[in-house]
Order: sequence, then C-alpha cells, then structure tokens
Amino acid sequence: MRAITKIKRLAAVLLTMVLGFGLVACTDAAASSSGKNGSFRTVDEIKQNGTINIGVFSDKNPFGYVDENGKYQGYDVYFAERIGKDLGVKVNFVSTEAANRIEYLQTGKVDIILANFTVTKERQEEVDFALPYMNVALGVVSRNDKVITSLDNWNKNDSMIVISGTTAETYLIENYPDIPLQKFDSYATAKEAFENGTSVAWANDNTEVIAFSLQNPGYTVGIPSLGSSDTIAPAVTKGNTTLADWINGEIEGLEAEQFFHADYDATLTATYGSEYKESLVVEGGKVK
Repeated sequence: MRAITKIKRLAAVLLTMVLGFGLVACTDAAASSSGKNGSFRTVDEIKQNGTINIGVFSDKNPFGYVDENGKYQGYDVYFAERIGKDLGVKVNFVSTEAANRIEYLQTGKVDIILANFTVTKERQEEVDFALPYMNVALGVVSRNDKVITSLDNWNKNDSMIVISGTTAETYLIENYPDIPLQKFDSYATAKEAFENGTSVAWANDNTEVIAFSLQNPGYTVGIPSLGSSDTIAPAVTKGNTTLADWINGEIEGLEAEQFFHADYDATLTATYGSEYKESLVVEGGKVK
C-alpha cells in the first residue's frame, strides 16, 4: 500500500514537472513574438489574417487626415495603401495622436506607424524604425503682426504651442526650458488654440508649420529650421524584424519608380508646390 502511495506521489511530481516545463516552453514561444509591453504580428501572420493595421493621423493635412467623405488621405496614407497592395492585404487605418504612437505599437493596436514619425535616439529604444522616406526639421510659425524669428530673449509672459509627444516638445524642454509651453494632444485642438490667439507661436515639424502658413493667411514661418535636420520613417514594434525587413525592401524597391516623388505630386504639391520636393523627399531610404 505504501509502495503504491509512493508511486502515486512520484507520478504527481513528474506530472507537475512536465506541466511546468510545458508552461515555460509556451511562455518562451509567446515571448519570441512579443514586443515591449505588447505583441506584434509577423509578415506571415499579417498575410494570413488578410488585414494590416496602420496608425496614421486623421487631422494633419496634408500628411494624414480624413476628408469630407470620411476617407483617409495624405502623404503617409498614400504610402500605407501601397504597402497594403504589395503585401496583398487590406489596410485598416487606425487614427493616432502624436503622444500614443509608441503605445499603439507596444500594445499591438497597430502593426506599423506611418504618422509623420521623426526618428530619434530616444524613440529607437522603444520601437524599431525602418528606412526613412522624408526629411524634416523643426520650425516655428507666428502671426504676421508679431513674427518670431528667434527664441533668444523670449518674453516670459508669452507661451509656445506644442503637441504632446513630439520632437518639438522635447527640443524646447531641453534647449529652452524658460519658454512656457502650452501643450495639446491633437493637431486640431492646437490649431484652434493658435488661431484663437492663446499663444504667440507654434513649434512643430517645419513641414507642418509651412503648410499651416500657406493654408492660413496672416501667419509667417519666421524660423523655418530649428535644431538639427532629421528624418521621417515607418516604425514597428521593437523586435519585429520580419516586418521591418519587409518595409526596408519595399522602400528600396520603390526607388526605381520614384514612388515618393509621385506621392509628393499626388498629396503635397497642392500645399507646397514643387519648391520643396527635392529637399523633403527621400527615395530608397537614401538621405542626401
């Protein structure tokens, strides 16, 4: 009887060990396709599903916005649609704001971020960037009756509008900590506040402030380039090498047809004309 009891106990121990090993193995397998704080999908998984989720802006004309018919439009959207076509899947556009771009990747809400995402060292610790497809710097727009041409000797009673989670916010905090910042989560609310005169200037990507001044009479970009020049690139969840590699191959392959020049012509020319094309567009991931 005691022998049988011992055998049962031994069997129970062995079963526990086997189950424990299986649990660890499953956990390791899950971790192999898991990004920081969330999961990601490989290229094969996306193809099998038939849909790719791409985060874009819905209120940042002409880069990512929703038109009067409820359709996504813009420079980033044009590229996103080509990605879907070449992958052979449907694109599900996910509206994002600047402050939640990283979060959406880490939580698996999107597979790719194509939302005017500037490459920085800090962001590279959180996400993986593919090759760039656009050049960018920071700029400052202000009203014609008080054009801001320098951030030196700033009037402490004046505030500067920024979008939370953008490089403009980071740059000003690090380099001009005495400038009071008025922060907004969306471009629409920032635009409305700026037009209502709550701040004397708005710091953002120079492409964005130039577009604003061209689309809204009475405003001037007094500082067209602030700080260093950077690049815009697609971002994927940290560790999703299959998708990052596929996007890199896509960007390199599209150079032959000058895809991003065509993208500019289709989505940006109405705003910028042809003047800025060669300075903004990056083909094949090759920054000049």
